[in-house]
Amino acid sequence: MQNQTTIKLINVAKSFGETKALKKCDFEARAGEVHAIVGENGSGKSTMAKIMSGVLHPDSGSVSVLGEEISTPTDAKRIGLTTIFQEVLVADEASVLENLYVGRDGIFRSQGGSGRRTEAEEILKRLVGKPVDLDQNVGALPLSVKQWIVIARAVLRRPKVLILDESSAALDLDSTIRLHEEIDRLRREGATVLIVTHRIAELVRIADRATILRDGVTIGTLEKHEITEENLLSMMTPADRNAYDAKAFKSKQVGAAAPAVVAVRDLVTHSAAAPFDFDLPKGAIIGVAGLDGQGQDAFVRAVAGIIQPFGGNVQVWSSSTERMKKVASLEDATKAGISYISGDRKREGIFPQQSIFENLAIGVYRKNLGPLGIINKAGLKPMFKREVDRLRIKIGSPANKITSLSGGNQQKVLIGRAFANEPSVIVLNDPARGVDLGTKRDLYRELRLFTEKGGSVIYLSSEIEEFIGFADRVDVFFAGRLFRSLAGEDIAEEPILAAMFGKSPNASIEFDLERTA
Repeated sequence: MQNQTTIKLINVAKSFGETKALKKCDFEARAGEVHAIVGENGSGKSTMAKIMSGVLHPDSGSVSVLGEEISTPTDAKRIGLTTIFQEVLVADEASVLENLYVGRDGIFRSQGGSGRRTEAEEILKRLVGKPVDLDQNVGALPLSVKQWIVIARAVLRRPKVLILDESSAALDLDSTIRLHEEIDRLRREGATVLIVTHRIAELVRIADRATILRDGVTIGTLEKHEITEENLLSMMTPADRNAYDAKAFKSKQVGAAAPAVVAVRDLVTHSAAAPFDFDLPKGAIIGVAGLDGQGQDAFVRAVAGIIQPFGGNVQVWSSSTERMKKVASLEDATKAGISYISGDRKREGIFPQQSIFENLAIGVYRKNLGPLGIINKAGLKPMFKREVDRLRIKIGSPANKITSLSGGNQQKVLIGRAFANEPSVIVLNDPARGVDLGTKRDLYRELRLFTEKGGSVIYLSSEIEEFIGFADRVDVFFAGRLFRSLAGEDIAEEPILAAMFGKSPNASIEFDLERTA
């Protein structure tokens, strides 16, 4: 059964109005393999996953899943195909248990039975790494736990084919390791697992094969030994596009002599955490790392004025007054020239009912008011075009709703919104979540150019490889506080990992580094 074909697409095409999401897509997956689907944002990956799942119908071509044609999601469910889509789909007002078994007994019918509770407790403890209250409403849980609930719901169906569309995007390093262990378990049981992801290290670690899409066309398929960053990037990227190499810039030395544009003193991220200090030097890119829940998320939000810390204060340099000014609110941060970019675009970024233009330009509306308080939208068109071109955002009409874009292109719009504000400090909270490798490199380039012009950057990421050759310093959080600062040759996988797990600089790391590669 190992080499048996479970999914086969031949010459599949799909259009949405004038937009051709898929032009000529061929694909084949085998039983018992982990097969990655790779491509830049807007290349058609999610469209292909939805066609396999019965959510969309192809305009032409043939699709076979486990020997059958799929017309609806019900068909997919019946034959054993389960899909975890890019957005974290949970019912916030329902309990964890209800979310896990929704659709199994009808719409939120009582999920009684000790067997189910035991099964749910076991799988969540295995995936999350700790017990989860099954009766708690999901709305109060962090994004990463919501993602685990979606994954657990899919695994509980014991699928023959599992499609994961950017399902690790909300997970940190330690959580991704547990997800890979679950994928290995499904593979051993003979399931076919398809992964749509932009995390190159994840592909190298877990995929048996990888199929690359570009502009809706299948470019080719790589075997496991061929899956490298170089091969993937060359196949994903058009020949006439010069992708930025994050390692082309040498990290700057950010010693005590560099003036601080943001100064954090005695900050406390939660009631049980110790206070700490932090300085952001002018012209520097400071990476922020840590396992989920170690305080780094609260830290960047406090710097951006989104939340108030339990203690301490944040100050930012004001060029108009030539002195430090306290940041006590989002309004203070905005006035001081701090722009914030969230990786959780659904909850904190996009306005789903508004157009692409409005989503990008809304941050500068106040700066473009006419004499009667009317927004001068015509005057914003050059800015809009500049940011679309700068970040290579793939759009149709600017008047289309932002939800018409792929998830990665939605994220680019949020990044463009931040640049449009012409800030002095940009705070990024895992901004590359769901963003392809080429776009990441474009972002690195723009942030480097931003710092060369005097801007400063705080860049939180759940992916260690983003920091290497890019960040000037990496501040690692552990137990709610800044645990260690790394610079120069210490910005490498092993020292960062050691600090993330609370290890001293010379301590051995008590886990297999290859599992995180």
